[in-house]
Amino acid sequence: MRQMMKGNEAIAEAAVQAGCRYFFGYPITPQNEIPEYMSARLPEVGGAFLQAESEVSAINMVFGAASTGARVMTSSSSPGISLKQEGISYIVGAELPCVIVNMVRGGPGLGSIQPAQSDYYQATRGGGHGDYRMIVYAPASIQEAVELTQKAFDSADRYRNPVMILGDGCIGQMMEPVSMPEYKKPDDLGEKTWAATGYHPGCGRERNIINSLYIEPDRCEQHNLDLQAKYDAMKEREVMAKEEMAEDADIIVVAYGTTARIALTAVRKAREQGIKAGLIRPITVWPFPEKEIAAAAQRCKAFLTVEMSLGQMVDDVRLAVNGCRPVEFFGRTGGMIPGVSEIYDRILKIKEGL
Repeated sequence: MRQMMKGNEAIAEAAVQAGCRYFFGYPITPQNEIPEYMSARLPEVGGAFLQAESEVSAINMVFGAASTGARVMTSSSSPGISLKQEGISYIVGAELPCVIVNMVRGGPGLGSIQPAQSDYYQATRGGGHGDYRMIVYAPASIQEAVELTQKAFDSADRYRNPVMILGDGCIGQMMEPVSMPEYKKPDDLGEKTWAATGYHPGCGRERNIINSLYIEPDRCEQHNLDLQAKYDAMKEREVMAKEEMAEDADIIVVAYGTTARIALTAVRKAREQGIKAGLIRPITVWPFPEKEIAAAAQRCKAFLTVEMSLGQMVDDVRLAVNGCRPVEFFGRTGGMIPGVSEIYDRILKIKEGL
């Protein structure tokens, strides 16, 4: 049954349906409905909600709950995610699964409370210290946010690694009809034999130790190499992207999240005017759909990357294109949202220059 839901609340319910029973967070606009919803919902299913005294405390509580093998989530917005970065790096280093939601707002600093996409570098480049990566899903609708939230918990368990949902104020605050899918645990997710669930002599297993500290450089290097092998597997198996009218396009727009919805309308307007435009929408912004964009570069004439930032994902597009086609950029920042007419005008300008 479809029902109208606000994005933040839909994400929270999707997490509960996926088995999340612990949430630790701290208030910040525009994601406050997630902890508010969890505070009421989790006790109904035998879970626990705790508003921490800070974002730093919240992420370390996530570390503790994840160590026991429980499904756990936190959420925040841009400056709050920045405060969590050290803890996120610890969690990756300790190989613990959890889900982190970032409803991005304008920055830098406290910035604005309006939607933005200016945390792309932070999310996709390992915003904390060390050579680490996370799968980062970028939903473009509330329905997709629901489905990706449930998938995020599975991916986190599969790779024993945090997974991020990268949204923005639009995704978090708007309302759309949503069908809450019945959650089914994938067959390939085994028991969490690594979890620290209590040890005593005669319990039938080895003592589990959760750790991210490796004093000896050779051991730390091997740990990093083992993690890299996991990231390589993510890049091979987990890339998600959607193409719209890109097969015969001369100009391909690349956009993600809310911006992709606006860009698609501009692409359709261009098609109505006889301009062969198309869209590639990364759904995973890490791992990035490099192969898909590289393949498109062999058949199109130019790219236009559109973001709610001053230009971040455009770097990944240019790396994938590898200089064989021009890559133009258009962005709005600080909480301003690109308009259909603005994007269409940029498409038209590129067309005139071909």
